[in-house]
Amino acid sequence: MKIIDGQMFKKMIETGSIVLHNNHLEIDALNVFPVPDGDTGTNMSLTFNNGAQEVEKMDSDNVGDIAKTLSRGLLMGARGNSGVILSQIFRGFSIAVQGKREIDAVELAEAFNNGAKVAYKAVMRPVEGTILTVIRESAKATMKYVQEGMEIEDVFSYLVKQAEISLDNTPELLPVLKEVGVVDSGGAGLLLILTGFMAALAGERIHRVDIQEESKKEALVEVENESEDAYGYCTEFIFRIDPHKLKAFKEDNLRNELERLPGNSIVVVQDEDIVKVHVHTLKPGNALNVAQRYGEFIKLKIENMQEQHNHIIEMNDTPAANAKATLTSPKEEEKEVAIISVAAGEGVKNMFMELYCDYVVSGGQTMNPSTEDIVAAIRKVKAKHVIVLPNNSNIVMTAQQTVDILEGEVDVKVIPSKSIPQGLSACIMYNPEVSLEDNLKEMNAAIKNVKTGQVTFAIKDTVIDGLDIKANQYMALCDKEIKACVPNKVDALKVTLDGLVDEDSEIITLIYGDDVSEEEVKEAEEYIADHFEAEVEVTNGMQPVYSFIIGVE
Repeated sequence: MKIIDGQMFKKMIETGSIVLHNNHLEIDALNVFPVPDGDTGTNMSLTFNNGAQEVEKMDSDNVGDIAKTLSRGLLMGARGNSGVILSQIFRGFSIAVQGKREIDAVELAEAFNNGAKVAYKAVMRPVEGTILTVIRESAKATMKYVQEGMEIEDVFSYLVKQAEISLDNTPELLPVLKEVGVVDSGGAGLLLILTGFMAALAGERIHRVDIQEESKKEALVEVENESEDAYGYCTEFIFRIDPHKLKAFKEDNLRNELERLPGNSIVVVQDEDIVKVHVHTLKPGNALNVAQRYGEFIKLKIENMQEQHNHIIEMNDTPAANAKATLTSPKEEEKEVAIISVAAGEGVKNMFMELYCDYVVSGGQTMNPSTEDIVAAIRKVKAKHVIVLPNNSNIVMTAQQTVDILEGEVDVKVIPSKSIPQGLSACIMYNPEVSLEDNLKEMNAAIKNVKTGQVTFAIKDTVIDGLDIKANQYMALCDKEIKACVPNKVDALKVTLDGLVDEDSEIITLIYGDDVSEEEVKEAEEYIADHFEAEVEVTNGMQPVYSFIIGVE
């Protein structure tokens, strides 16, 4: 064919979304950092699926209109850095095809080339050997290859081939990829989308498929005990189906998506527009993300089964925005300044709410909120100026997208906090008696004076910077550097503290997670008292993923 019309472009988007969805666990498994943050595939799939759903609602057959809708859907659904970069690629694509009812091979190549340019501009410090490299190199090569009158299939096949070559070369550009022996996960996700596009051009019909149990185990993490009844979270929730999605909603579709997390002990029951779900899964945040695409939460309960804790995180029967976040009180009148923070764990959320934080969006590692989640929170606090604390390096770019989205509606300022201790330190420095400018200055300075440590379990055997990492052992992380990997979490904490605390340290904040026992907390407190003179604050954060989060100032 010589041109892509609106109907074909819609099929390409739909198929690209399906191919990425069907393989997203394999992309998750490519994440090289051996902590349980292998969520690139999940983030990209949720992001692109959100855009595809918006396109599906359209009546227009205009390529330019479809691309604009896709771009907007990707932006609002963007999760994690990979999702944000993906949204920027198709934003650039959309700009290039604006006003065009159909496009030819040259215009297609130009659109992807513009997508690469826009994506690079969106990233403050672009890193080569990532999704950015894959889109730039493949688009640039295709621009040199394409000529007027060429067949679309020919040019797209060349684009995909160049993307494969670029992806295979990412380990040569990013040493950590080469050390672990994998290609870039974001680039691999992009290649899946392009492969889906090409399949649609070839007339192939691809269906969403269930991932077989063995594939799920391989793609998840190599844990010794793969029984999720003994390892994971019992996750239950009730949600109300969006009226616009009620007619199309099918219990089996949701059940199949939950199985692909993977999860077991799955129960999905529908009563008119109300759906009750029960699932055992290692990543409850992913289950919530899946369900929230269909409607609004009424009730949530997550119970950690690994340690058989009795603590239950339960929220009141409120709409999803309140179920996903904590609000100090109803805000009928617009206030001058509000602070929104992103955090996981009821104890951590309470720490923020006891400061000057107005709203806490649930999220963090493996549970990245979307741009739309943060936009909804900003609108809910009803303030002229809103300060956002993402508290995770993978959420900073998502938060920054809200600045442009809400321009002219709300003045949004993002403090680029990359950890919970940084976010707490910034909140402490907020002073309602001084100007917004002075507060931003003090809060930005505060996050630079905090050293962050974390203790979490490794999800796979690997080698990082010459250090042997063993699955299910505990890693001591000082900022992003792994200091040790040992069988005992408290021993890992001791190594972390030794790497962070020095003679100039004045304050140690220790936040322990939902897998830490009282005996382990006591041992940690005794070690700190015996070895350091700094002031100590110990809090039960109830957070998942990280056994200990440490802040040192």
